[in-house]
Amino acid sequence: MTTNNSVQVSVLGLGAMGNALAGALVKAGYATTVWNRSAGKADDLVAQGAEAAATAGDAVRASRLVIACLLDHASVHEVLDPLSDELAERTLINVTTTSPAQSRELAAWAADARVAYLDGGIMAVPHMIGQPGSSILYSGSADVFNQYKPLLDLWGTSTYFGEDAGLASLYDFALLAGMYVMFAGFMHGAAMVAPAGVTAGEFAAMAAPWLTAMTGGFQGFAAVIDGGDYTVEGQQSLEFSNLSHILAASSDQGVSAEVVAMVQRLIQRQIDAGHGEEGFARIIESIKQAG
Repeated sequence: MTTNNSVQVSVLGLGAMGNALAGALVKAGYATTVWNRSAGKADDLVAQGAEAAATAGDAVRASRLVIACLLDHASVHEVLDPLSDELAERTLINVTTTSPAQSRELAAWAADARVAYLDGGIMAVPHMIGQPGSSILYSGSADVFNQYKPLLDLWGTSTYFGEDAGLASLYDFALLAGMYVMFAGFMHGAAMVAPAGVTAGEFAAMAAPWLTAMTGGFQGFAAVIDGGDYTVEGQQSLEFSNLSHILAASSDQGVSAEVVAMVQRLIQRQIDAGHGEEGFARIIESIKQAG
């Protein structure tokens, strides 16, 4: 195995994702120290060439670069708060799933502890790490991002969003919101056709190319939204987009209509406000109105 002696790195947290991140580093020849709260999680990595630390403190002391991939925001503080003095003058890259506000709080905590901080949002599942399609979003210290970009690129496409440590998480959550609503729409469709004897697999074969083709409309919607004019020609009107017929068909099939009903409520709110002849993209105005 080739080695990269210029960077020593410690990975805290060896769940499925932490294990995949550490494994990619070991495979690339980085001197990698790993730690996990429960014993045994490091065995495979040690067999590949990693060093196992008995404690989180030992792992931090072993490297100038520390990667945290823990359960949640509280876990990061639980593990690292007692080690703030040890972390001083080191670099922390946190890829634990945290909210934008939590990411900013951790960045402030790191600054007080004299720790260089970069926050990451992983847009991949563990088996995708290091493979095409894996993407990781970063925000926080530009110096850290630029210094360690070759290492970060081992995991997937690295994109930097700026010094605001909460931006990576914000993009992460926004993209996941779109994904989960799309998944729910697929589930709704599968439930609708199931009483007719159509399997979910058969429906998926039709839904995947259709939904993929429909993503081509994103840029058109974006242009309308950014322009702020929902009356421009070429749009499907809110009145035409009325989903009552889909709600009725769902009911006839004996399935819950709540996924589609959510979209219908966004449409109806704008129709009720007198915007029925304007384009479908206007539902973003309903979404912007919290409560």
